[in-house]
Order: sequence, then structure tokens, then C-alpha cells
Amino acid sequence: MSFRDRIASCHRYDIRHFRPFLVSGEAVGWVTHTLAHRLTKFAGIFKVTTRAVALDATLVDVADRTAAVAEVMTILVREGYAPPLRQESFPVVRHFGGPEFLRLDRSAVPLFGVRAFGVHVNGIVYTPSGSKLWIGRRSRTKKVEPCKLDNLTAGGIPADISIMDNLIKECSEEANIPKTLSEKARPVGAISYCMENGQGLQSDCMFCFDLHLPAAFVPRNADGEMESFTLMPVPDVIEKVRTTEAFKLNVNLVILDFAIRHGFVTPAEPDYMDLLFLLRGPAQPLPGHPLFEAKATQVQQNL
Repeated sequence: MSFRDRIASCHRYDIRHFRPFLVSGEAVGWVTHTLAHRLTKFAGIFKVTTRAVALDATLVDVADRTAAVAEVMTILVREGYAPPLRQESFPVVRHFGGPEFLRLDRSAVPLFGVRAFGVHVNGIVYTPSGSKLWIGRRSRTKKVEPCKLDNLTAGGIPADISIMDNLIKECSEEANIPKTLSEKARPVGAISYCMENGQGLQSDCMFCFDLHLPAAFVPRNADGEMESFTLMPVPDVIEKVRTTEAFKLNVNLVILDFAIRHGFVTPAEPDYMDLLFLLRGPAQPLPGHPLFEAKATQVQQNL
């Protein structure tokens, strides 16, 4: 396997399987044709055509839209079509920090193909033998990729919390990192990817952070989401990314980005320039979005 393969694994979708999801005339996501057919029975909430699914024009504010879609989701869950609700609201926006159209339960985000945002933290320790990374192993009870290797901490960004506050919260819950340490995490960019999953279209943006930790610090999970942590030499981590399926799919991208930024993967690497481009991924596939139209086409060709 190559680094290029790892990136390609997070960029697999066929937009012909979907139709746009519109709110107030703005394309904010994508729904499968199967879901679109199911939504035809919710007149007054959704308007479904062969070309798109739109929230009804009578739903004009965030609260009304949120309540209406939540009502639909409750029914879809009861019918067994949608996964159980997570009781955690995510904002629906066209871009981070943009106007909020409505809020969706986390479980509904891929069903409607809307952009989700999260934080990923690289836990770095400098030792006499070289740089090392704290690598977590996901709990065997996790519904998504149980027992896979993961970053030190990571998590989605729900509504009404800042990126940094969410990072501090995740660091505390997942690795017992005190705020005096986690607030020193340094933002180093973001990685986007888009892929079909069993529910719909997963369109994610991960804000990446580097956190330098003292040699004496040992992470300890507090919320049951991590099974263990291992301090690994960076070259060993990179080799696992290159040659195994050990890591959670999107975590491969975060580690590869880290490896490039810190000079562990150099311009001597085959396809180095393509890796730099592909790591930033296509923008969320929104009809008429100029960045998507230009960039996603190139990504598909490069992959």
C-alpha cells in the first residue's frame, strides 16, 4: 500500500448516488435517492423532486427547521431506517463559521450529507532517541472502527462550542490531559475528505493540532472511548500507516500530514506534490461551489 492509497480510501464517492439537499435555496448537503423517496411522505417538511430534496419554504428559522427535521428523524429511527439518535447537535453550515441553517442530531449528519467538523490532536514527546507520538487504541465497544489505532485525542465539534474548548474537553475526557497542557496545543491546519459510508455521504473537515507533552506524562482514558495508549517512535507510526490497516481510516491522513510537516516524509517520496494537494481534499461537493467544481475533478483524476 502507498500513502496515496490511504488518501484514496477517504475519497470514495459517486455523486450520482445522491441528490442535493437544499435549505432556503442553498445547497448544504446530499441525500441518497433512497432517502429522498422516503422523505416524500413528510409533506410540509420536505419538498422532494427528481433533482433535489429541499426543506419546505415555510420553515424559515433555525429552531423551526431543527424541530421539524428532528421529528422526521425520530420516525426514521423508529422505522429502523436511521441509526439511534446520539443526542448531540451539529450545526448545518456551508462553511465553518458561516450562517447556521439548522441543527441535526449527530447520527443524521451523514444521512443528509452535510459538512461536519472535528479536532484531531497529535501528542508529541521529544526523547533522546527521537520524536515519539502517543497513539490511542479505540475501545472494542465503539460502533465506528472498534479497536483501530487513533490519534491521542479526537472528536466532532458540536453546536455551541468553540474549536479550542472542544479540544480541551476531548483531551480531558479521552486522555486525562489537564487544561494547563491541552490549551498549549498549536493549530497546524485542517484536512478535508468526503466518502460514502453505509448511511450516506460523510463530508468531514478535521482541524489538526500538535501538542508537545512532557516525557513524564502518561495519558489515561476517562470516558471509555479508548482502550489503551502506546508511545511509539514516529518512524514506526508512519510505517504502520504505509503498510498496515491498523489505523482508523481518517487518522491515516492526520498522521501523514504530521509526517510531511515535520520532515519525516520528504520531497523524495513518490507523488510528494500530489500528497500535499490530496491531503486538503475536495471541498464539500456542493452544486455550483467553484472550489468543488475545480478541485474535486482534479482529486478524482489524481486518485
